[in-house]
Amino acid sequence: MVMKQLFAAVVVSLVVSAQGSEFPMYKLSLIWPSSACIPRSSCKTPIPTIFTIHGLWPSCKDGTGVPPYNPCANNCNANPTSPGQILDALQPITAELREKWPTLIAGEIDEDFWKTEWSHHGMCSDYSQDPLGYFSETLKLASTYDPLQVLGVEPSNTSYPIDTLLENVKTKVGSYPQISCSLPFRGVKQLYLKEIRFCFKRGNPVSTLQNCPDDMDNVCRSVEPLQRTVMFPPANAIISGFNATGELLAFT
Repeated sequence: MVMKQLFAAVVVSLVVSAQGSEFPMYKLSLIWPSSACIPRSSCKTPIPTIFTIHGLWPSCKDGTGVPPYNPCANNCNANPTSPGQILDALQPITAELREKWPTLIAGEIDEDFWKTEWSHHGMCSDYSQDPLGYFSETLKLASTYDPLQVLGVEPSNTSYPIDTLLENVKTKVGSYPQISCSLPFRGVKQLYLKEIRFCFKRGNPVSTLQNCPDDMDNVCRSVEPLQRTVMFPPANAIISGFNATGELLAFT
């Protein structure tokens, strides 16, 4: 019985490891701080006025993320650089990372955010022993595919149909992204544009766009199709909430 359990555990480990090393795509996730930072007190100040980087994630065919590196459960790469060793390697680009890849969360520091992204995603990427390459490539992609340039609309105090944004991006770059939404106000079914994610065929360097397997996340889909509009609030907008009928109280 013990031998059977041990054999089963080994098989599971090998399957997970194979999935971790054979992923077909990457997903670049970019955050809109004005939506992510509701309420404002949840974020550090000043709140960035650009789309900031969440991460570059090795992903499975269906768009789900590859599990984080684990020497037993997901030994996706041999001897990846450990999170504690990446900061020295990142010194040449630290200033750019602070601008474009900061943590937004109040009370947290950028370095911990970078180490988390590395441990969750970088260690199973094609850059597992090259943290400078991983972070530099992500910065380059985020600059090339700036959502403010490809969404086809300006941040404003009116909502936009998600389908319109998806089609605008498709027209601009040739592939459909994934929209990630939030519902920041309890009891109000108004979606906010939280993140936009671009999908790329696996490569080193990462460069070839493809359609994302799912063009919106589950929060976006939690609202009926005819109501799937998102607020894309201006940078540093102050949003006080909604009244009982769902009307915006203040958006300045």
